Amino acid sequence: MSLVIDLFFSFRSPYSYLVTPGALEIKAHYDVDIQLRPVLPLAVRQRDFFDPDNLKRGIYILKDWPRRAEMMGLPHAWPKPDPIVTDMDTFQASEEQPYIYRLVHLGVEANRRGHGLEYAAEVSRLIFGGTEHWDQGDHLTQAADRAGLDLASMDAAIAADPESYEKEVELNQTNLEVCGHWGVPTFNINGEPFFGHDRVDSVCFELDKLGLRRP
Repeated sequence: MSLVIDLFFSFRSPYSYLVTPGALEIKAHYDVDIQLRPVLPLAVRQRDFFDPDNLKRGIYILKDWPRRAEMMGLPHAWPKPDPIVTDMDTFQASEEQPYIYRLVHLGVEANRRGHGLEYAAEVSRLIFGGTEHWDQGDHLTQAADRAGLDLASMDAAIAADPESYEKEVELNQTNLEVCGHWGVPTFNINGEPFFGHDRVDSVCFELDKLGLRRP
């Protein structure tokens, strides 16, 4: 039986985008089942995370993630529109959020259908890879198709029982903290957190120790 690994993931985290190629490689080369665990971004979960005394956090991220993307050979641009409606001078999230909740709930549904990681890879590349107006037209539909999913039926499933998706996201957020971290992306292997897009090699080292590399 495959080892189950949780991947706590945010559709507004550029580092979650950067982890997806490595996560897909892990899935391809190890006897593991990677379960996507979408969470709401810290800017929504913890509204004072980017308070005036900590604006350097946001400023640093905006400088760092494009360097990492370029080094990894990945397309990169800050999303238009931003998945979180945000004042980029203060990094404070607005009260009205028309995008992020749908994205997170679709991630939950994709995982329920067995294609969570593939969906996260396609959609995060769409959002952070330079596709302007990613929310319009058939961009999300085509991303779902590439992941082996049908967007219309996913939206219908969510509309039929929105509370179950809200509860699952809350559970994901709780389990992220239980495993010992608060940020994304974080892999959870047997209760041990591996935080960061640059910890894929550490995850592989752990899986090698467990004898899970495929022949």
